[in-house]
Formats: sequence, structure tokens, C-alpha cells
Amino acid sequence: MYLRARRTITAILFLLLLPSLNSSGSAIPIPVLTSPWRQAAPGYQYSFPRDHAAHPDYRVEWWYYTGNLQSKNGRRFGYQLTFFRVGISRDPTNASKWALRDLYMAHFAISDIDRESFKSFELINRAGIGWAGASTLEPYKSSEERHPPNVPIRVWNEDWFALIDEDNHSLQASEEGYSINLKLVPAKPQVIHGENGISERGPLPENASHYYSVSRAESTGQITIGEERFDVSGLSWIDHEFGTSFLDEQQKGWDWFSIQLEDGRDLMLFQVRREDGSIDSHSAGTLIDSSGRQTHVGYSDFSLTPGRAWQSPGGANYPVTWKVDLPKYGLSLDVAAALPDQELRTNDSTGITYWEGSIIAEDTKDRKIRGRGYLEMTGYSGTGMGRMLR
Repeated sequence: MYLRARRTITAILFLLLLPSLNSSGSAIPIPVLTSPWRQAAPGYQYSFPRDHAAHPDYRVEWWYYTGNLQSKNGRRFGYQLTFFRVGISRDPTNASKWALRDLYMAHFAISDIDRESFKSFELINRAGIGWAGASTLEPYKSSEERHPPNVPIRVWNEDWFALIDEDNHSLQASEEGYSINLKLVPAKPQVIHGENGISERGPLPENASHYYSVSRAESTGQITIGEERFDVSGLSWIDHEFGTSFLDEQQKGWDWFSIQLEDGRDLMLFQVRREDGSIDSHSAGTLIDSSGRQTHVGYSDFSLTPGRAWQSPGGANYPVTWKVDLPKYGLSLDVAAALPDQELRTNDSTGITYWEGSIIAEDTKDRKIRGRGYLEMTGYSGTGMGRMLR
């Protein structure tokens, strides 16, 4: 633990030495840099497994794993394992491996639903010296290059990692007696969100990302909590997103839902909240049928209505019940948090406080249609996300 603490302190010190970072003394924003980072643009041609790897010519990238699992005796768990890459200097002039090109953060959380307990952890490290990183194309030239065949892709931060072998994902993370060791096998092909290869988020052309998901992955393995170890199985959702300027400055945060219904359909929806309280018209989603066929869901095709709120110890009010309506597709869901307190306070890494946790869904008319998933809520505490991800 001493070594891990020392590495975290070292990474933060490097951040503080950058004049464009932490100037407000509060959350650490993603810097606005002059280096020529590539923008997400229409027409991007995805290729797998190549696009599971890192895309270092873009400034911001994340690999998101969330899931709902159950032990053999029925004890329910949720988990999150996320790896973030932020480009600091696209082409460092210093050839040293200590040159700060990319910074890697990671978040790990377990929701012990039946015990009403939530625990989260975070890491921050620099790339180049082996403490964190992600496989990329060797040598990396552009995102159109092919990833070498039969070479597993690895994303890691210290001893937390995701190993991607073709399309199967292996996850491992352990901290303070909490751990996951999971194997994820996709039950559906990758889904490309948005239209024409990009997911638009704001009014400017650069407010976009390349974003795809594996909406349903059969998951097996072990979860450890203290002295207890559980063999678990269930479903996971895999997200991978990369771009450079995601949001407009007046966009405060988002509410993002991933839901896996028992009838085989999967649903991703997000709404972007603006500083004036309105919902941005670039909010959107994707509906995936049981065979994997996808349908783009536009802003006017759905509504997300918040219900009961839970106040965090820091004073943020998060809606923990929602009404999700897609009248065009005959779908109306009541959604509730599996437990209210699933807030992550990542003061030592991203500097962002957000809510990310397991949810339960039920059709408002046909109560036999049920599902589980994950909900992420940002911008309810601290600096608006549009100012963080501009």
C-alpha cells in the first residue's frame, strides 16, 4: 500500500506542475491544449478487435465495465471497473519515458446490494513508465491501422486490468479486501452509437465522440468482500468511447442509462442537462433487440423523468427513481436504484464526484417485463462537466 500511495502522490505532483491544471484549486479539469489532437468526425470506420485498443491521437478515452451479478445462493452484486486515459501532451519534446504524454485514472466499485453496502476505489498514474497504460497499434500511425491478429489487448492501472482476447474480456481488480475476477463473453455484437460513426453531444462539430458498446456479455467469476468469496454469474455492459472535446461549456452534466431487459432487449439512453436546467437536444440513445439489431433513438423519441431524490453526505441530490418513456417503441419503464448510496468521490484522480450504480427496471404496464442495468449521473456536485470536458 505504501508503494501505491507513493505512486498516486507522484502523479498528482506532476499534475500540479502543469500550469493549465488545477488553477482553481478544486477539481482537476481536462486541460485545453494547443497540441493537434484528432477530433471525432463522421464516417469513422470501426474495426474489431482493433478498436478495443487505445486511440492516442484522441485526447480523451475510457473503457467502462459495469454489471449485475448473483452468487449461487442468490446474493446480488453490482460492479464497476473503469479505465480513463487523458492526453496531456500529444508529442512531448522530451524523449524520456518520464515525459508526461498520457495520464491514466481508474475507478473500481462493488455494490453489495443485499447488504446495502457500497465501496469504491481509485487510482491515478502516468503512462510511459509501466505503471499504467493500454495496448495500442505498434507502431501507432492512425486509427485506421489494423491491430496485429491474435495479440490480446491490455488496459491496466497498476494491478487492475482488462485483458481483451479477440472479443472476450477478462477483468481483475483488488483493493482493501474487495476484488473481482471476471470473464466476460459477448452475447451480442458491438453496437455503434449515434449516426454516421459519431455520437453527437453538443452544438459544435467537435462536441462528439466515437462510442460503441457490447450491450450484453455473459459474465462469470468471483467477487471477494473481506473474508467472503462468491462464485458469481450475470450480465455485464461494456462501453468504449474516445474523442477530444465532448461537451459544450454550458452543458452541466448527464444522466446515462444502460438497461438489459429479461426479454432480450437492451437499451442505452443519455440526456445532457444544460446549466439553465433545460435538456439538450443532442440527448439520444440506442435500442437493441434480442438479435443484436440496433435502432437509433433521437431526442424527441424518449423522456427521462426524475422521481425521488437521495441526498449524499456532500449535499448533492441525485434522483434514485426515474420514469423512462419511449412511446414510439411501446416501452415505458419504472427505474429505481438498487440502493441509494452509490456515489463515487474521486478526489485523488479525476476530481469528479458522480453517482454510478446498479438499477432495477420494470415495465409500467406489463410487470412481467423486467430488467437490470446501471445508471450514471454527473454534474450534480462541483464543477459542471462541460467545463471539465471542453
